[in-house]
Amino acid sequence: MPRHIKTLTFEKDGTALDCAVFGTGRRTLVIIPGLSFQRVKGAALPLAYMYRTFSKEYTVYVMDKKEAVPDGYTIREMAEDAAFAMERMDLRAADVFGVSQGGMIAQYLAIDHPHLVNGLVLGVTASRKNTVMESVICGWISLAERREYEALVRDMLKKMYSDAYQRRYGWLFPILSKAGKPKDFSRFIALAKACLTCDSYPELHKITCPALVLGGKRDQIVTGAASEEIAEKLKCQIHMYDTLGHGAYEEAPDFNKRIQQFLNEKTAVQGGRT
Repeated sequence: MPRHIKTLTFEKDGTALDCAVFGTGRRTLVIIPGLSFQRVKGAALPLAYMYRTFSKEYTVYVMDKKEAVPDGYTIREMAEDAAFAMERMDLRAADVFGVSQGGMIAQYLAIDHPHLVNGLVLGVTASRKNTVMESVICGWISLAERREYEALVRDMLKKMYSDAYQRRYGWLFPILSKAGKPKDFSRFIALAKACLTCDSYPELHKITCPALVLGGKRDQIVTGAASEEIAEKLKCQIHMYDTLGHGAYEEAPDFNKRIQQFLNEKTAVQGGRT
């Protein structure tokens, strides 16, 4: 593994909390991923490639959730874990990008630990559950409880990606749905249930740092309206991808560039104030 790519592991509450680190920049970017069977541990190299846009200007920290996820684990508790890891690494006033479930966590991080967050980007996420989100998440939980991994992955892929993306890469879906079946589904189930505990909407006014919301109009998981109501409440910049859904952060070729542009403009403005 290249010298500038590594994984750090912290112990909290008797279990591991992993963080992938890469990049050579002087600025700090914390990325909080969404709900997945995949772990950050062992994925530092592909994560570094996915977010290579930021590697020259930033040192990037990709935060995982706990290895052993307790029953009743909440989004707010995940934000406390992220804050714990950031403080252990002496990260202050970082730019934070959260996608999907990671965006939920990032909201609470900015609400409860404002000194840790200098700028906030929220991608395809929600600040509270809605009927679509609840139906989708409960469906995934049910499939996971029955260990129907192939059906679960197929449903996730179908709901995430646009029709055009599915026409182009749909042949891969059966392969992906058969690969990487976990021995234990309990961690995914606990993480999925945590999504339904997010209720940051009444507290969004506490977020005072510059923010950007990126969403997909055709989001079949949290809905595009969920992104729009966050931006309306924060009175912040927003960009909605009209033809994309929840997978916009992977499909849109300019997604990371929009984040980079926002963060650079924010830094320029903040620098002019000092």
